[in-house]
Amino acid sequence: MTTSVPVRDAALAELLAQSGRALPLLREWVGDDPDCGVARALLVLATADSLDDATLKQQLVIAHRDAGTVGERQASLVYGVYLYTHRQYRLTADHLVGYLARWPADEMAGFMLGAFSSCGDAVYRAHGDALMEQHAALAGPDNWPWTSWLASTRAEQGRVREAHDLAERALALYPRSGVAAHALAHAEHELGSGPASIAFLDQWLDADPRAVQTRHLNWHAALQSIACGDFPDARRRADTALARTDVGMRSATNWRLLLAGQTPAGRSDPEQVRELLAAPGGMAEVFHTFNLALALAVEAATEDLRALARRAAADERPDYHEVLAPVVEALAEITAGRPRAAVDLLSALGERAERIGGVRVEREIIEDTLARALVDAGEPARAAALLHHRTTTRHHHTYEDLLLAAAPGPGSRHA
Repeated sequence: MTTSVPVRDAALAELLAQSGRALPLLREWVGDDPDCGVARALLVLATADSLDDATLKQQLVIAHRDAGTVGERQASLVYGVYLYTHRQYRLTADHLVGYLARWPADEMAGFMLGAFSSCGDAVYRAHGDALMEQHAALAGPDNWPWTSWLASTRAEQGRVREAHDLAERALALYPRSGVAAHALAHAEHELGSGPASIAFLDQWLDADPRAVQTRHLNWHAALQSIACGDFPDARRRADTALARTDVGMRSATNWRLLLAGQTPAGRSDPEQVRELLAAPGGMAEVFHTFNLALALAVEAATEDLRALARRAAADERPDYHEVLAPVVEALAEITAGRPRAAVDLLSALGERAERIGGVRVEREIIEDTLARALVDAGEPARAAALLHHRTTTRHHHTYEDLLLAAAPGPGSRHA
């Protein structure tokens, strides 16, 4: 049986919006039209993290076979999904360049544009940004998915006002765009919007509590609470909105609280972190490993941090031995009460810190850590200069003020 057009269109719109209704509609689409390869591939794309490798491959082989009976475009799209879900990011990016050259501004290809930044290569990232700009222009300003993606790109580039305007435009066109809501959260973090951003996020999430990014947007709200000094709210969100598996977001919240001399929220279990690091693929991605290091830092697990730093230093991958190793060693020094050693390690990184992965709001915690270490090492003027761009441009910056205050940070607490 062929699915009805309304179900297909609704499923695509909800998936583009990262809505909580996307999965039920995708399943309905596949149920109505089991031979539709694109529908099956998009369902796999939406559920890939919960599928084992055998199931992932089996479903996409079926999808590619069925898509091939319809047309080259459909088969090419499914092949892109195959590469993307198998984390072959460079191959995905290369494939998307050719795909979009033939089928410009295809919204379904937009689902995979994150492959360019996931390559961990500045050249690929720049190429992806240029491709985004090109196809957003082709799609036009009234196309809310491409406007949403362009807003995200501008936020990551630090073009905050543009990102804010684009995100608001996308939301005006389609208020349930999760991509635009997320881009707005990034822009408003840079602006230090505080309670205004929290109110928007809470209102947006109340309308769809099952939205794909519910936990992540709550994390953004927690960061805004930290920014304006509402530390109980930040702790509440970390404890109620984040799952036990959200080790990265939980540790990033708690380490910020500790840097500002505040009591952290519920902790991660150090043994769980050790198990994650020891598991197959535990150090497959540099940013994931960095988040696990932050979790160890929150627990003042100095020896674990030193062991992880040694592993990273011995790793043949440049991002690990050149960037991750000194960052983790600096965290160990801070938990050991040696801020001067941490200052030396982090200051030497310079712009290489960007290679730790993640996005601006996530990488910013390295700058936070250096600022705190500078203050604790008796160099408040250097710390103030480091954070000057934030304290002068962010409307709410209680957090930055506390980073610069001569108050107990995590090093003195654990010394």
